[in-house]
Amino acid sequence: MTARIIVEADGGSRGNPGPSSYGALIRDADTGMLIAQRGETIGIATNNVAEYSGLIAGLELAREHAPDAEVEVRMDSKLVIEQMAGRWRIKHPDMKPLALQAQRLTPADVTWTWVPREHNKAADALANAALDDEASGGSGKVTEPGPTRRARVAKAPAAPGWTAMTGEPTTLILLRHGVTESTERKIFSGSGGADPGLTEAGAEQARRATAWIARHGGADVVLSSPLRRTQETAAVVAGELDLDVTVEPGLLEASFGEWDGFTFAEIQERWPTEITEWLGSTAVPPPGGESFDAVDSRVAEARDRILRTYVGQTVVAVSHVTPIKLLVRGALEAPMSTIYKMELSPASITVVAWWPDGRASVRNLNVVPD
Repeated sequence: MTARIIVEADGGSRGNPGPSSYGALIRDADTGMLIAQRGETIGIATNNVAEYSGLIAGLELAREHAPDAEVEVRMDSKLVIEQMAGRWRIKHPDMKPLALQAQRLTPADVTWTWVPREHNKAADALANAALDDEASGGSGKVTEPGPTRRARVAKAPAAPGWTAMTGEPTTLILLRHGVTESTERKIFSGSGGADPGLTEAGAEQARRATAWIARHGGADVVLSSPLRRTQETAAVVAGELDLDVTVEPGLLEASFGEWDGFTFAEIQERWPTEITEWLGSTAVPPPGGESFDAVDSRVAEARDRILRTYVGQTVVAVSHVTPIKLLVRGALEAPMSTIYKMELSPASITVVAWWPDGRASVRNLNVVPD
């Protein structure tokens, strides 16, 4: 009977780009016995380059130790798995030579399997042990794993009555756009007024948010509100993750009508009665604008559309303060007044997972990457 082995591989970058490493190992598929493993630093690189380097190392181990075996490759990088399986295009120039090298090492009839991050801990530990070894003055090459240090999106603890949350969730990484001139001036900027782009500071915030997302496992899809500031933020994320941007109209910011372009103090002075009523009820719209209740209905439809379309995937949704707050409120099944008690900073990250049974868990709120 032909031997069967499993290749487990991972890679990571502390900074993206930053100090990077990979981990790779091979196991007997029937017994789970470890055959060989390796972790090594690769200098300054991106998360994707490190993951491909891990794949290449794993395939080299397979060729060295079990050249005639049937091979299954397991990785938590959907990008690498889908590209190597031929289902996704390889667009990034840095990825093409690595993918070609991996293809040359790949035996016939290899099986490509994406696994959740928690099922790839051994390779991850090897990669982090290599980085830790180099940081402490060592060679940056290891054959035994150390403690895992790479951060992961925190899992919500199980709560009584939540045992039905089984299967693979659809995870939304809700990213608020970076700062614009309107953000810096603290003026109302909805969907019906000016459409400012990111400032230089806003673009840098988008890059930091992208690095955070890459460190925490990346994503499968990038969606964006139609407005310029969100599309520019989404373009930074998609460019680094080698993905395309899809516009989702339901992620649009609320329309503030006549209040667009004014500060809160100016609105209080010019529309004292209207703003008092607006603050008192989410059913009341600004003059010529959109009520929060109306936005909530639109956002809920967009959420359901996303969950139907991207089942079990990780989706970066680049949006605005109001839609993100409403998505969190819906996940918590909290009253509408909850949105007045949340703070969302520019380029902040909020993570919500929706499970197949319809339940949701909020994993991160208003994370501002350094």
